[in-house]
Amino acid sequence: MKQALFVPIFDELAEPRVMASIAADAEEAGWDGVFVWDHIDYRAPVIGIADPWVTLAAMAMTTSTLTMGPMITPVPRRRPLKLAREVVSLDRLTGGRVVLGVGIGGDNSGELTHSGEQTDDRVRGAMLDEGLDVLRQAWTGAPLTHRGEHYVADGLFVRPTPVQAQLPIWVGVRYGRPKPLARAARFDGVFPIEIDHPDKLAETLSALERPVDRPYDVAVGAQDDTDPRPYAEVGATWWMRGFSPFGITESEVRSVLSAGPLR
Repeated sequence: MKQALFVPIFDELAEPRVMASIAADAEEAGWDGVFVWDHIDYRAPVIGIADPWVTLAAMAMTTSTLTMGPMITPVPRRRPLKLAREVVSLDRLTGGRVVLGVGIGGDNSGELTHSGEQTDDRVRGAMLDEGLDVLRQAWTGAPLTHRGEHYVADGLFVRPTPVQAQLPIWVGVRYGRPKPLARAARFDGVFPIEIDHPDKLAETLSALERPVDRPYDVAVGAQDDTDPRPYAEVGATWWMRGFSPFGITESEVRSVLSAGPLR
């Protein structure tokens, strides 16, 4: 099982140079990845929030082996073609070390309401599915002609193409919601949210029809020193060592980072 830091890039960590340094030190300490949150607003007392793409680009320039990406990007509040180019550019900058985490997003912090975005879960689910189709088509480098319910592309090209022949997409799903699992099965990995016991992960995976003809990742984690090994025993391939978004500090992250992943 691979292990990563899963960092809310808030307040002290809303500085791309700080995250670039953390990523470099995490790579040196033996971590396999560093993933960052993607928000434009959050609940108090959070004030500072970094852009994930600028932050990831800074991290790319200080590392050479670390896997990285946003976890998760709410595709319905993004333009798929712009997102397609952002991901390609980052993938090329890293030499093929990007994973794209996706989901419908949520309004717990009011970031959809406050910015006039779609708040209906079903509509955002349809936007996510259509947006993912656009992304996959765009990354082929072939002319993209798409006219759907939510997005339009008229003979556009996304070039250059990604370094990775199949750029990995992991789909975020909340525990107890089986419908998104069908979406997750179509892609390259799943990131089950609100999993606080190995039995819950086992239950989730039993309902997921994972592909058997290609690699498939299962990423799960906690915001404390939970032992990841029981999760690996039921199918986790990545452990995401997370942090509370409230009052997060650079020293807290560095304390976990320096201890290194559990092997």
